Amino acid sequence: MANKTTAEKLATIQQGYTLQGATIELGAAIVDDVVHKEAQVRLPLAMMNRHGLVAGATGTGKTVTLHMMAEQLSTAGVPVFLADIKGDLSGLATAGTPSEKLTARTESLGQQWQAKNFPVEFLSLGGDGNGIPVRATISSFGPILLSRIMDLNDTQESSLQLIFHFADQRQLELVDLKDLRAVIQYLTSDEGKAELENLGGLSKATAGVILRELVNLEAQGMEKFFGEPEFDTAELLRTAPDGRGVVSCLELPTLQTKPLLFSTFLMWLLADLFEDLPEAGDLDKPKLVFFLDEAHLLFNGASKAFLEAITTTIRLIRSKGVGIFFVTQTPKDVPADVLGQLANRVQHALRAFTPEDAKALKATVSTFPVSDYDLEKTLTSAGIGEAVITVMNEKGAPTPVALTRLRAPESVIGPSADDLVRSSVAASSLLAKYGTAVDNVSAYEKLRGQGAVPTGDAAPGQPPVPASAEPLPAPSAPLPAPIPEQASPQEGMFGDIAGALGGVLGGGLKSMARSMGNQLGRDLMRGVFGTSSRRRR
Repeated sequence: MANKTTAEKLATIQQGYTLQGATIELGAAIVDDVVHKEAQVRLPLAMMNRHGLVAGATGTGKTVTLHMMAEQLSTAGVPVFLADIKGDLSGLATAGTPSEKLTARTESLGQQWQAKNFPVEFLSLGGDGNGIPVRATISSFGPILLSRIMDLNDTQESSLQLIFHFADQRQLELVDLKDLRAVIQYLTSDEGKAELENLGGLSKATAGVILRELVNLEAQGMEKFFGEPEFDTAELLRTAPDGRGVVSCLELPTLQTKPLLFSTFLMWLLADLFEDLPEAGDLDKPKLVFFLDEAHLLFNGASKAFLEAITTTIRLIRSKGVGIFFVTQTPKDVPADVLGQLANRVQHALRAFTPEDAKALKATVSTFPVSDYDLEKTLTSAGIGEAVITVMNEKGAPTPVALTRLRAPESVIGPSADDLVRSSVAASSLLAKYGTAVDNVSAYEKLRGQGAVPTGDAAPGQPPVPASAEPLPAPSAPLPAPIPEQASPQEGMFGDIAGALGGVLGGGLKSMARSMGNQLGRDLMRGVFGTSSRRRR
């Protein structure tokens, strides 16, 4: 087939990206080494719940790309969640500053640039940073995700599920690490010996291994991530008074020391959203777009069951109106079953310095539709702020591959001033709700025969004092009788596969304790990612 002329290549791109509904403007196509602002490359807003991938070598502009996309999503009234790995994304809260270089770039792209700031909510895991603390209860986190953090093998993971089941049946609420430690210590004590034997598949030796791993988590300071008040993931779906979507920016200043915790906690956020959101069908715009940076951390060393759970959640959460964009270096960082669900691709430059790099390059090229570009050459020569793009159009078909010079963000590329972040957190409506840690009566207190414990005065960034690891005395009163099992309602399309997921994920218990009057009672809820016996909200 004869080579196409420049005009023919441009016509293909222009026709492929002529869309009817609202769009995210990505940039202008580069054809035959020239930027053509008359050939705009865009992504349909309605297709962003078909998920996507933003990939490329370090330093090629991935973070700026998701920054630019987040701005436009917010403007369109779509809430956004961002994991701020490098501390650069807080700049969304500060309007950008024009310059001659910036003006030259935006004019060459046909971009009408205007300095803007955006509504940003700063979050932090357990107060590890300046943001509003995000915590989860141990029961809500569940044995599958907790096993991932503790690096348990399959046998130990199954044993942890039995421990959760025992706590659920005995109304021993697992809120924080000391609660789970108290239950395991009780089961391995002389007083709990009969209970341990009744659990069947749980050996005292395996329980001891789990207990040691739990103490290791406490020694690493991870106890501050688990507790109450538990973060309500519905907070991620908010819009500002002016109608723009709120950008929830999760600070991760100590990611390098706790990468597994970070990736697993993000999976908890997604799983919790999946449980709570109703089926939505096709929408004009998503309810939330979730950017998952350093995506390879989620999959490295994951068990088969864990990967199957992730794959199922990603496949089905789009019907709830949530879009997920994985941000990583190469597509091979993402398992094939997940990669096949990512319809929107923004591929920045790749390097081919080693045989392994060359292999990754060829694999990346194979994931794109046939195009007018020599993709191996294009992907190794693309400049910073340029990317090869193909997305899903409004009819569900892939758009033409287009090397694109990407639009510039309108807010600051880089961090906002510390004073601005601190004042934003201080003014947040979420501070009163989540800023102070509480320690209500739960398994630890029940097993010690204690009453209510005073509320802690932990402020953002101040972790609670770790509990001592000394052995617990026998309970001063008999344990509560087992509560009867309740059938779980099956909702929406997930109901059809709930049984199959139960086999993959085992117990996957989820509980939440609500204060009722003067701590007169607790509501206990169980669930496996997409199923629950009681609605939390």
